[in-house]
Amino acid sequence: MGHLWAHCVFLLAFCSGFCFGTPNRCDEVRKVFQLRQIGPNQLLPLNPRTGSDLQVCMSKNLTCCTKKMEEKYQVAARRDVQNLIQTSSSGLKSLISRNVAAFHDTFEVLMRQAENHTNGVLQESYRDMADQAVGPVRELFTDIGLFLLGSELNVDDLVQRFFDALFPLVYNHLINPGLSDITAGYAECVRSTSRDVRPFGGGPSLLAEQISRSGVSGKLLLQALHLGIEVINTTDHLQLSRECRRALLKMHYCPHCQGLTQSKPCMGYCLNVMRGCLASMAEIDTHWREFVLSLEGLSARMHGPQDLEQVLLGVHTQLRDAVGQAQKNGPRLSAQVHKLCGPPSRRPAQSVSIQRSSSRASIPLKALVSGVSGDSLAIRRRDFLNSLRLHRTFYGGLADQLCVSDLASGDALSCWNGTNIVKSYTLRVVGNGIKAQSVNPEVKVKGADPVINQIIDKLKHVNQLLQGKSIPKLGSLDQIETGSGDTEGRYSGDCDDEDGCGASGGGDVKREVYRVSKMSPDVTGDHKHHHHHHHYPPADESEVKGRSRSLGLAGAIWILMLPCVHMLLAL
Repeated sequence: MGHLWAHCVFLLAFCSGFCFGTPNRCDEVRKVFQLRQIGPNQLLPLNPRTGSDLQVCMSKNLTCCTKKMEEKYQVAARRDVQNLIQTSSSGLKSLISRNVAAFHDTFEVLMRQAENHTNGVLQESYRDMADQAVGPVRELFTDIGLFLLGSELNVDDLVQRFFDALFPLVYNHLINPGLSDITAGYAECVRSTSRDVRPFGGGPSLLAEQISRSGVSGKLLLQALHLGIEVINTTDHLQLSRECRRALLKMHYCPHCQGLTQSKPCMGYCLNVMRGCLASMAEIDTHWREFVLSLEGLSARMHGPQDLEQVLLGVHTQLRDAVGQAQKNGPRLSAQVHKLCGPPSRRPAQSVSIQRSSSRASIPLKALVSGVSGDSLAIRRRDFLNSLRLHRTFYGGLADQLCVSDLASGDALSCWNGTNIVKSYTLRVVGNGIKAQSVNPEVKVKGADPVINQIIDKLKHVNQLLQGKSIPKLGSLDQIETGSGDTEGRYSGDCDDEDGCGASGGGDVKREVYRVSKMSPDVTGDHKHHHHHHHYPPADESEVKGRSRSLGLAGAIWILMLPCVHMLLAL
């Protein structure tokens, strides 16, 4: 009995010196926990503990984690990765959004320039009716602009409406001019006969066809770019599966529980985790590549009759030809109008003079809009597609990019393999995509994400339209439904309260992101990558071993002391 007491006294003294004579190994964990704002410091234990209640970060050694900490770490790991995904996609999203806005602005300027060209030709060739034609011309180009920017207007109707409004002016000033203008009632009768007498021949139909053909291409380009933004918004806010969240916790923060706050995952380990987590996202790769190629194909076809800029800036030529044909057929048209509407009814000469003076004063001819060159749309499309081409492999290489640029350890450094600090990761490294995950040793992937499947279906459909395999009705693109692109709250995957799925994925993370080629799948062992960035200094190998050894030794001492505790309790 005396020997046992002596043994207990020795152990107590030794433990006292070990535990309190050296800095507490949980202090560093506490600092990082507070620095990254993972949760309140009250969740941390004062000293290393056994951790029998932990579900993911289990270890034979003592731990600095509690179950509540583990839950907070899981939320933080998910948030960190979603922020990295959003940061990685921000350049691509900005590129598309910026060009959507630029195309909108270019279309608007092009409308004004085409409108002014048309007014200028009317003023030069048909001065008497030019001022009165300003209103119908403006309405025509306003309607064309609305059509291009998404309104479901019928181009045949809007063009015919313009020529219907133009016919009374042509009749009054060019076919049957008089000392004064025709009355409003007679002008309305003349307008109503336009579709029966067809004063402009096939001019309206030809112009409508050219605007429809070129406009559908321009409109489809904008619709496709809006879908591109929706794809990025969807993947930016995609909910990660439960298995993925647990794997991210294990990779990111479980080493913290052992005091290894500066360790980083091995490259192969990181690739398995991220390729498993982003397996559904990688399925977008094929369709995104086709999307970029299809946009290039559409742009290549936008010339001649499908060149929107050329068609719009040529409206004045079509208009002059149509008016010329009406003049040529003047006697026939005058007889037909007389038959349908009777002899012309004219206003008193004095009121006409006043009205004309007022019209010229209130609607001056606008100066030609500068800033749009003959090839501005083509140049903008070319520059945009040259930049977009650099992002065609974005979804196929995203997991690899995140590991190489942000998450994984460098080649020559010790790294975390999910259990211990090692020199290299020795398990099999799987490829990208759903099928490759069947043998993933780190993440179980149940199947394709339904939200990703929906966005892939939309990409397939718009690719068909871009390639001309599915032809939308001229003047309408109602077959494309891209939505607003806001997918907040429309999460996929499974979720429960303790995982913190309701937490925001906000928080801007600014990092330099490199494009990397995909690593070959199914490779055993770790891989050599030379581009890596450390947000925290890598752990020194001796420090890592010292921390693990200290925690392990502490655990052994406490186990040896258990008989003493039992003896004291028995007394």
